[in-house]
Amino acid sequence: MKPTSTTEEFTIVSAPAPAFDAGNPSADCIADSAGGLTFDLDAPHGTDAAAHWSGALVLRPRGAEDESADVLLPLAPTGEGRLRAVLPSTVALPEGRWDVHVASGEEPPRRLLPGLADLRSLVDRRPGPSTSPLAVRIPYATRHGNLSLRSWLRGPHAEAGDVHVGDGTLTVCGTLYRVEDAAAWLAGAAVEARLRRDPAVRVAAAVTAGGDQDRADFSAVLPWAALGEHWHGGTDVWDLWLCRGAGEEEVRIARLLDDVADKRHVFVYPARSLSTTGAPAQAIPCYTCDNDLSVRVEERPPVG
Repeated sequence: MKPTSTTEEFTIVSAPAPAFDAGNPSADCIADSAGGLTFDLDAPHGTDAAAHWSGALVLRPRGAEDESADVLLPLAPTGEGRLRAVLPSTVALPEGRWDVHVASGEEPPRRLLPGLADLRSLVDRRPGPSTSPLAVRIPYATRHGNLSLRSWLRGPHAEAGDVHVGDGTLTVCGTLYRVEDAAAWLAGAAVEARLRRDPAVRVAAAVTAGGDQDRADFSAVLPWAALGEHWHGGTDVWDLWLCRGAGEEEVRIARLLDDVADKRHVFVYPARSLSTTGAPAQAIPCYTCDNDLSVRVEERPPVG
C-alpha cells in the first residue's frame, strides 16, 4: 500500500537569548579622567556560544515615567565570560541621577547592583583646555543598594577648593574651567551669596584672580556679619555663585572633580557664631545634595 503523502509545516524558531540568573546582576565600573565610564558584568550562561545574543545597559533618569529618555549602551562579550558597555565622555548625559539597568532579549530591564568601582582617575581631576561643557559622572550605591549615576554637565565650571572658616569671614577658593580666557572672565568678577528664600538679597565679595588662559584660580572673602543681618529665625541657606558682572554670565560654585557623589556628610566645616538681632545664630558652610557650595544659617544650639 502506497503511503499517504502529507504536507509538513516547518517553523524556524530562534533560541531565546540567554537570561541572567535569578537576582539582580552586578556591574563593575571603571572611570577615566575625561569623564567616561566602562561597565563590566558577568555574561549569562551561553552568551559566547549564541552569536545572535544582544543586550544593552540602560540608563534611565530618576523619576522618568516612560522609556523615551533612556540612554542605551550596547553590551558586547569581552571573551572572558563578561559583558562590557562604555559611556564615552563625548555622549551628553543631562544633569541628574540615572538608574542603571540591564536589558536582555525580551526580558524587562533589571536594576544592576554595584560591583567593584575603580574611580582613581577622578581624584584631583584636572580638565584640559576646552570650552565645551564639562562632563562629570560618578557611580554610587543608592540607599536601597542599587547602582546609579550622578551626572553633571557644566560649562563654564567653578570648582570649589579650600574653604577657610574664620571668626569674622569666610574665604572661598576655587578654580574656573571651560572658558576661552579665564583671566579676562575673572576680571571684575565677584563671589555672590544669594539668599535662597529671596534671591534678590545678595552679599558680594570681589575676587582675587590668578592662573593662566585656560584655568584660573580665584578667591573671595565674605563677611559673616552681612549674612547675619538678614537672619530672623529658622534656617536660611545662602547659595554661592561666581558672577562675571550684572546681567552677564554666572556660575554656581560646586565641588565635582573627585570621586564623591554626595559630599554633604563627607566635607564638614565648623560653625561660626553670628551677631544677630534675634536669638543666637551660627553659620556653617556646606554642600548640597548636588555638591553645590552653600552656607547654612540657623539658631545656635545651647551650650552644655
